Amino acid sequence: MKVRFLIPAFAAFAFAASAAEPIEIFNGKDLTGWEGNKELWSVIDGAITGITPPDPANPEKGIIKHNTFLVWKGGEVSDFELTFQYKIVKGNSGVQYRSKELEAGEFGPILSGYQADFEAGTKYSGILYEEKGRGILALRGETTVIKPAADGGKKPVIEKAGLVGDSDAIQAAIKSEDWNEYKIVAKGNHVQHFINGLQTVDVTDEDTANAPKAGLLGLQIHQGPPMMVQFKDFKMISLK
Repeated sequence: MKVRFLIPAFAAFAFAASAAEPIEIFNGKDLTGWEGNKELWSVIDGAITGITPPDPANPEKGIIKHNTFLVWKGGEVSDFELTFQYKIVKGNSGVQYRSKELEAGEFGPILSGYQADFEAGTKYSGILYEEKGRGILALRGETTVIKPAADGGKKPVIEKAGLVGDSDAIQAAIKSEDWNEYKIVAKGNHVQHFINGLQTVDVTDEDTANAPKAGLLGLQIHQGPPMMVQFKDFKMISLK
């Protein structure tokens, strides 16, 4: 009897260990496995780097006229945990997940879906935003429950269910123009973001008709001022 119980237990453990093996999404050397505008994206000092040059006609603005993305082509993501390091100088950026690719624009791929937002400013880092979708689903520090629109449309009802932390305290822990750690945890309809170990949002998306279940992973360059954003030290594991 003991042998019969031990073998399934060992097999289950082996499967769990295998499922938790990190999935390589960046080789640390070049953009193999990624697609985007290579005039904007490159690898510098072992980090994926997006740079928006200034517009010669208006140096305070970048040359791009729409948000664009570097898209990981290794498959779709659904239930996963992803940690990475980021650094941003000016502007806004983020990591898209469970996203879909729309028609490309003049400056490269365009994605729609969940975004783990961050910026060089002081308000939006850590929020859950749905790019080209339902907009802001949780501000920094919030626990929210997303309900279907009361009128059957696409604008959801966002119920604030509590707080996971103080927005100002989270911002104070973010290092300006330096490396920070971001973590995304997505499991079913439950999504969590963390920056430098502090939870920034906790979202339960009950808007079933519109909630992304699976899709692409991508990195954003946002239209606006000339900017630079860098990503490195990716570690992704499947939670399925």
